[in-house]
Amino acid sequence: MNQNKVIIIAEAGVNHNGDMALAREMVIAAKEAGADYVKFQTAVPELVISSIAPKAAYQEETTGAGESQLDMCRRIHLPLAAYKELDDLCRNTGIGFMSTPFDLVSIDSLQPLNMDWWKIPSGEITNLPYLRRIARIARPVILSTGMSTIDEVKRAVSILTGCGLPLDKVALLHCNTQYPTPMCDVNLRAMESLRGITTGPVGYSDHTIGIEVPVAAVALGAQIVEKHFTLDKNMPGPDHRASLDPGELTAMVKAIRNIEQALGSAIKSPSPSETPNIEVARKSIVAARDIKAGEIFTEDNITVKRPGGGLSPMLWDDVIGKTAARDFKYDTLITL
Repeated sequence: MNQNKVIIIAEAGVNHNGDMALAREMVIAAKEAGADYVKFQTAVPELVISSIAPKAAYQEETTGAGESQLDMCRRIHLPLAAYKELDDLCRNTGIGFMSTPFDLVSIDSLQPLNMDWWKIPSGEITNLPYLRRIARIARPVILSTGMSTIDEVKRAVSILTGCGLPLDKVALLHCNTQYPTPMCDVNLRAMESLRGITTGPVGYSDHTIGIEVPVAAVALGAQIVEKHFTLDKNMPGPDHRASLDPGELTAMVKAIRNIEQALGSAIKSPSPSETPNIEVARKSIVAARDIKAGEIFTEDNITVKRPGGGLSPMLWDDVIGKTAARDFKYDTLITL
């Protein structure tokens, strides 16, 4: 991976609402926004959610309490066979394909697609059989760390590497799983702790409203940014309201690309664009009045004015007391 280029993942998730036509539209929208990858979620709902599992509070708020979490997920997930078609569409469109598996069967169904990255969601960070199954695929992994303590993250990483996955192939994303995440709970500086766990990339998976937090994450050094998007925030479903619309996704991508350029290097020196301003904005030692050859330079007959390019005012003490070798007109640059 080019360490200077932020990987931007447009998280389609289940915002297609189980409609393949919408999923195809989301691929095109993610490509047009400039994202590097569009990511879906793959699951066999009955293998992920028990019949007694409650909805999260935000899911009840967005989809109501009249159906179970299992029934909701049955309604909004695509069949396993759909992801091969989406992968093909991504290849033809020129955007990377990813999908997060939520169960072992989904892992096996996605394996033939040879994804660049395998995304482990926050909820599976304590799922030992799941972690082992993904690690043994021996492909780079992105692990979201929402709801986790630092020790849980270390334990999950040790399971992945213990199954043979190199540490530099494990990317860690700081994350908060509340939809939307309150600003006071974002805690972007947690990325600093994650950098001490892996030699791979560290980044941020965002669930706040708007684009400023993922952009700020890039300014703090995030190498991967993941953000939910939707074609229409008013569609029914659990994640639409906390997602970006295509225009906002485009704006986020543009802002991130600007920030990654603006970060530059640790070297402090004049940039090519500002170098011409040195002569305009800096000053030189000039004659404060007409000076005749043979006069001594004093604080009364020399001063400091623009433009630069002459003797630097930093040489003031070296000039004072010297003898003028020629005549100098008022406001002309002093030379020795």
